[in-house]
Amino acid sequence: MPPYNSNTSISYLKGVGPSRADLLKKELGIRTFGDLINFFPNRYIDRTQFYKINELQPNTSEIQVVGKISNIKTVKQKRGSRLVATFVDGTGTMELVWFRGVKWIKENLKVNVPYVVFGKATSFNRAFNIAHPEMELVSEYKRNLRSVMQPVYPSTELLTNKGVTNRVIQKMMQSLFEEYKGKFQETLSSSILKDEGFISKSEAYFNIHFPKSQELLTKAEQRLKFEELFYIQLQLIRKKMIHKSKIKGYPFEQIGKYFNTFYNDYLPFDLTNAQKRVLKEIRADVASNAQMNRLLQGDVGSGKTIVALLTMLIGLDNGYQAAIMAPTEILATQHYNAINSLLEEMDVHVELLTGSVKAKKRREIHAALESGELKILIGTHALIEDKVKFQNLGIAIIDEQHRFGVEQRSKLWQKNELPPHVLVMTATPIPRTLAMSVYGDLDISVIDELPPGRKEIATAHRFDSNRLSVFKFMKDEIAKGRQVYVVYPLIQESEKMDYKDLMDGYESIAREFPLPKFQISIVHGKMKPEDKEYEMQRFIKGETQIMVATTVIEVGVNVPNASVMIIESAERFGLSQLHQLRGRVGRGAEQSYCILMTSHKLSSEAKTRLETMVKTTDGFEVADVDLKLRGPGNIMGKQQSGVLNLKIADITKDSLLLSKARATAFNVLQVDPSLELADNLPIRKTYVGIQKNTAVWSNIS
Repeated sequence: MPPYNSNTSISYLKGVGPSRADLLKKELGIRTFGDLINFFPNRYIDRTQFYKINELQPNTSEIQVVGKISNIKTVKQKRGSRLVATFVDGTGTMELVWFRGVKWIKENLKVNVPYVVFGKATSFNRAFNIAHPEMELVSEYKRNLRSVMQPVYPSTELLTNKGVTNRVIQKMMQSLFEEYKGKFQETLSSSILKDEGFISKSEAYFNIHFPKSQELLTKAEQRLKFEELFYIQLQLIRKKMIHKSKIKGYPFEQIGKYFNTFYNDYLPFDLTNAQKRVLKEIRADVASNAQMNRLLQGDVGSGKTIVALLTMLIGLDNGYQAAIMAPTEILATQHYNAINSLLEEMDVHVELLTGSVKAKKRREIHAALESGELKILIGTHALIEDKVKFQNLGIAIIDEQHRFGVEQRSKLWQKNELPPHVLVMTATPIPRTLAMSVYGDLDISVIDELPPGRKEIATAHRFDSNRLSVFKFMKDEIAKGRQVYVVYPLIQESEKMDYKDLMDGYESIAREFPLPKFQISIVHGKMKPEDKEYEMQRFIKGETQIMVATTVIEVGVNVPNASVMIIESAERFGLSQLHQLRGRVGRGAEQSYCILMTSHKLSSEAKTRLETMVKTTDGFEVADVDLKLRGPGNIMGKQQSGVLNLKIADITKDSLLLSKARATAFNVLQVDPSLELADNLPIRKTYVGIQKNTAVWSNIS
């Protein structure tokens, strides 16, 4: 018997062959022995109980009966025919029915031979039948690997139609176990197994596919979940260690006149303790010889921009240039306006570079950048064009980084001999478990308090039938001198419908808030950038009281006087988007409000989203609910959704196991960074195999 090789093609397994192998690959992604052994059941059925036909009750669901087929007939139907077999067990009679694969099944059924039959029983006029039962000859049943709880594997309609039933997958698993006598290579060190009290890899595999008891099944699940999370963490932590030891950065050794002048003379408010803590972490990073690679999380309005500016000023003090890259022109412009006004009294050259900057101005920016006269450049993807050359870029700040692809970010790194220090900012709070799993190779800082004087935004859910009272509330707020946002969804697939909703909404608001008493701005994706900017500016200057918009304002519009956010068709937005939109208000000292408008028809998930918004303004709490509702893949967006393709662990439910796996991986690498100790050889071998087979981890940050 050759040693088990996880890369052997599944077509070589007894009972598979080329065409079935092709089907398994297409439908379930199973290509190799390793894919099959790691294809885990999604539930288990108790198969210890056998029923007699005369004991069956109308509400019995899945049952198991022993008996014989007494006769078989084919019954014509409107479309095709069905196969009906009479099944008897000495106490009564029932029918077994097939609607698909009739010819093949008929040829393979044996009359008057004992069968074990399993399936969902339904009753009609006290007569019971099972459609598409699982069947096994009693002689075979006694021979097979059997467990108390029968595994049920994920499947597809095509597999069932092609005869690859749950029973067939079980048989394939059995063949695999028989081929290798249930012996699989250990992948964890003996000290981890001992410290955590885990069963061996071979026992875990056996008891996940053929559980001998509930207790052993639980042990198998814990061991396999831990291992999956452990190797994710091992890769991330090792990547971080290599990064710190090998990727040199520019040491920012001094804090000089730029930082001190701004901090002492021009800082508009005292920093919160959280901001001070984060700055301390950043200063320690940039002072070392390694390149900083830090993620800065902070809820909307927590003061990330000031931290980013102070970080850039440290770079300037050490003779380097700084850049901020934002995903949209609106956000880049806002960063530019905010930073320019903060540095107004200081002699610092700041420029904005976006797609709509004219050619003459562009050339000026390029020249000033290369000469080193331009100190801070803020922009969109335009920053990574080949023409943009820095004299010495020392710090790169990326805002809402999940909106950028890996290639776009790496282009910014290549603007220099040494990579610049990197600070990645996000206002989308990332649940701790997801941050550990996805950004585990970054250092993470969190600004977890809002500046003093900020009031919590009051959030309410109203139905369309309450619209008149919502209009009245808007008028009351406008009478106090406040401004209002009204936001409509924009979902690409239904752009025409969304545009119509937006225009209908705009017209009904224009009727309710007529000129000249009220002024309304409108902003949407179909407008030219200059028209959009003109309308934005009117609202920012307070010339218009209402801004009707699609989600272009989701990130980055800062109007302290706007105190009301009305979100139309709120059920069509995701939780993090609702939270981002809410963060557009509450930026001044006045009480602010967010009103979620919906129809009465809501799915249970939409209700959960709305209830969460009304209940809490804490971004991390919102993000946790979002993670539970949508799963990690969706939260991270297309760029990185492949990263957490977990087979058995669930980062929302297994957060304690995740923390344990991370701590264990960290301890292993602290003691043995190259995994060369004899006890760690199984880990090293597995790690090398994973590195060879997955390129996804190199893409994370």
